[in-house]
Formats: sequence, structure tokens, C-alpha cells
Amino acid sequence: MTGTGAGTPARGRPRSEQARRAVLAAALELCHRDGFQPLTIKGIAEAAGVGRQTVYRWWPTKEAVLLEALRDLTEREAPTLLPDTGDPLRDLETFLVGAYTMTARLTGQAVAGLMAEAQRDPELADRLQTGLLAERRRALREVLERAVRQGKLSEHAASLDLAVDLAFGVMWYRLMSRHAPVNAGLAHEVSTALRRLLAPPGGVASAGEAASAGEDATPNGVAAG
Repeated sequence: MTGTGAGTPARGRPRSEQARRAVLAAALELCHRDGFQPLTIKGIAEAAGVGRQTVYRWWPTKEAVLLEALRDLTEREAPTLLPDTGDPLRDLETFLVGAYTMTARLTGQAVAGLMAEAQRDPELADRLQTGLLAERRRALREVLERAVRQGKLSEHAASLDLAVDLAFGVMWYRLMSRHAPVNAGLAHEVSTALRRLLAPPGGVASAGEAASAGEDATPNGVAAG
């Protein structure tokens, strides 16, 4: 499919916020339950309790609905996912646990479906990359930059962009291949790996420090990524 129009909703009457949220929630829940391919505008409308034309008036495709649903969820959960406690290493752990568990609990099928569809739809690929994915990368990089400024991590061993790629690359690889789960346990492992990768001279972000932070985090906590 080319030119999905997956982005800005179509022009029309002002949207009811209640109906909008119902549609976005229904799209994510149906996609998580049934997968991306079976998802239809008709199914979304029925689950949201609105007419199909109501959905089409605001979003031209199911991809457009899912993109807005994912952006909306990320914005609403930003205070949880992106704390600034003064301890950037703890914030890194919190971010990854939140992002990974959100993927496992609700958004994984939607992200995987959009990424697969984007391989044959350049317009969708651009919207996905410049919108949702770029924002998530920027958020994680900001956490890492805070740790570098405080001397708890260093860019000497590897660039922060590579660290971001590793953090999300592991998640997306597991999401697409389904050979292993995406969960809080994986988030703890990746957080520890990033600490070691970016450890400053003297090893401030040591394995022992990482293990201690991992014990304080909730192993099976779920944050809505």
C-alpha cells in the first residue's frame, strides 16, 4: 500500500474527544488481541461504539489511527516513562522498563505491524520514522545525555546514538522474531549492558551498581511506550 495518509486526520467536523479516545483505545486493544493484519476500520468503529464514517472522517486508514494512538499514549505516559529524579542511571532503568513492558502489554503488535507495512509504503515509513520512532529515540538519548553530564556514563567507548540503537534494536528484534519475550527482565539486562558499554574511566557505572539498581526496580512492573 502506498500513500496511506497515515498522519494528520482528515478535515471535517470537530472531533468529540470522548469518541476520539474510544477509537484510539479500541485500535490498540484490537491490534494487541488479534494482530495488525486482521485489524479493520469497521472493527475499530464497532469496538469504539462509533460509526465507520466517523472514523474515516478523522483518519483515512487504520495505520493513521494506530500512529495517533501510539503518539497519544506516549504523550500521556511521558511523566511515568521520563522521570528526572536526579539519578539518570535509575531514570534509564525506569524508561526501559516502562517502554518494554508497554510494548509487551499493549503496543507491540501495533509497532510491529506498522514497521512491516512501512517497508512497502515510503510515506508511512517517513511518518513513522520522523514522528513516533524519532521521539522515542530522542527521549532515551536525553536520559543518557544527563548521565554523561553527571559523569556516570561516557561517550568514549561508544556513541549515544549507538546505545539508543542497541536499546531499541533488541526490543524490536525480539518483537519481530518472537524468539524471546520483551519484558521488564529484558529491560534490566539492556540497562546493565548500556552501563557497561558507556562506563566512564574508573568504572563509576559498575556492574555492582547496575545490579543494585536492578534490585530496587520492580521486576514485573508495568508502565503504559
